[in-house]
Amino acid sequence: MFNFNFNLIQRLGIDLGTSNIRIYQPKRGIVINEPAVVAIAKDDNKIVAMGNAAKEMIGKTPDIISAQPPLREGVIANYRVTEAMLRHYITRLLGSVRFFGLEVMVAVPVGISSTERRAVIDAAQAAGAKTVHLIKQPIAAALGAEIPIAEPSGSLILDIGGGTTEVAVISLGDIVASTSTRVGGIHFDQAITAYIRRKHNLNLGSQTAEELKCSIGSAQTLSQEEGKSKEVSGSNAITGLPEIMEIYSYEITEAIREELKEIINAVKLVLSKTPPELAADVIDKGIVMTGGGSKLANLDKLMTKITGVPCYLAEEAQLCTALGTGIAVEHLDEYKRSVIMGK
Repeated sequence: MFNFNFNLIQRLGIDLGTSNIRIYQPKRGIVINEPAVVAIAKDDNKIVAMGNAAKEMIGKTPDIISAQPPLREGVIANYRVTEAMLRHYITRLLGSVRFFGLEVMVAVPVGISSTERRAVIDAAQAAGAKTVHLIKQPIAAALGAEIPIAEPSGSLILDIGGGTTEVAVISLGDIVASTSTRVGGIHFDQAITAYIRRKHNLNLGSQTAEELKCSIGSAQTLSQEEGKSKEVSGSNAITGLPEIMEIYSYEITEAIREELKEIINAVKLVLSKTPPELAADVIDKGIVMTGGGSKLANLDKLMTKITGVPCYLAEEAQLCTALGTGIAVEHLDEYKRSVIMGK
């Protein structure tokens, strides 16, 4: 005799990001946290690798293999590959045979179109989900940052992901004022690559640019004493030969100036649209920053200086959206009315 102990409904919270896919399983927490990258063989269109293994291939593959993210700027760019990626991770967690329905919640940008929203739902269902709910990323990020969103008080969340930046004022469990701009950490990396090529005639890989951003990058120009430097390897844009060069913090600041300006303008726009009573709450509580892009050094200081509103980095900022999506799916009935966008 066998004793089976199945839950009637299996649930997962999914942060389907441009840079990373993170999956939250109730009672276990975040169980998948891998780069949202898939390597595909061009001749037969078969998937060769995904996640960490695929990211290691970026810039190193022969012509017959392409390693790329299936999402761009927060939305699905390759439906088939996104569905395959979701199916892979869901099967890894739950197995290929499931006796009961799977209910998932996926975090999506505020500015997503109805067509883009439909693509997310269809991809999740094709990957094995019976029911799909969508949650607005700023609300998920706020939940993950432990902001009491149900209170009649304004809270401003600045969520800088890989492909998008979401800015929203939340009160009574929903968004009062918001904007979404398709600028994020990946755009920082691209700007650094372009700047180094333009200034030094040095071609860098995307992962090298990301390392520069994380290790010596700063949102504010630093003095010579405060600034850092890092040696990087690339290829000379003129000769094509390998070259090593030292890059400084102030160069990274200069490289990403326009991208930072766009994020700052998004925050200013939301502040200008916020009702006076809630604006007073925001000034009192400050701006809470989430997302991997918000970890750029001195970004909180720059934001405080320009807006006049205190700015704070949330604990485990890069995980907030995934944690909040998990909280919402774990307490589905409690949050269904205020945060669900689709089904």
